[in-house]
Amino acid sequence: MRLKRNLLLLPLLLLTAPALRAEYVVLRNGLRLKVTGYQLVEDKYHLQMTGGRVEIDAKEVVAIEPEDVFAPIPATAAPQPLYRDLVEASAKKYNLDPDLVTSVIAVESNFDPKAVSRKNAHGLMQLLPETAAQLGVKNIDDPAENIDAGTRYLKYLLQMYNGNLSLALAAYNAGPVKVQLYGSVPPYAETISYVRRVKRGYDKSKSKTPAKTPAPAGAVVASSPARPSQSQ
Repeated sequence: MRLKRNLLLLPLLLLTAPALRAEYVVLRNGLRLKVTGYQLVEDKYHLQMTGGRVEIDAKEVVAIEPEDVFAPIPATAAPQPLYRDLVEASAKKYNLDPDLVTSVIAVESNFDPKAVSRKNAHGLMQLLPETAAQLGVKNIDDPAENIDAGTRYLKYLLQMYNGNLSLALAAYNAGPVKVQLYGSVPPYAETISYVRRVKRGYDKSKSKTPAKTPAPAGAVVASSPARPSQSQ
């Protein structure tokens, strides 16, 4: 009977598997299980994992977290020229390196303008609605407004931390309050990974032969925008 029931659940488990990344089921004892699909049936989680399926009491599960590594972008799926134009316009407006903005977009949304996170962050630069409202954004899902507001916010954070890119990126991901609390990059696996991935992408873009608009002089010094706050 159990085998038959599991077979019936298999299509449901497969339907729950994310298209771009797996997920982690975090257990009460601290163990993190990497799964490709899951289904809550009554008081048990049915987990689809590489090599088979397991059942776990729901009370033992404390969180389900997305894997923080996006699938690689195909070589033919470079950002659309429109986005690059928008990035360069906003970067010039706020005196930032467009390659830095592009690196943030790559990690935040994988260039998906319709991306919405579990915490309700929207668009290419994954802005929270409250942050977007403070920045005067009327349509958070509009690529032009999203990039402009995200670039403005990133500029503000760079000013706040005197050009310290690691702290600015950490605040973009976890919020300035968390950075202030710890006085450094917060000790969260997601935030540490985020900072590393953005900086790695940015460093990689600068190691290539310059083919795009160069970074403007004094890229981290500009007048401060309105003081927003974002915690992802």
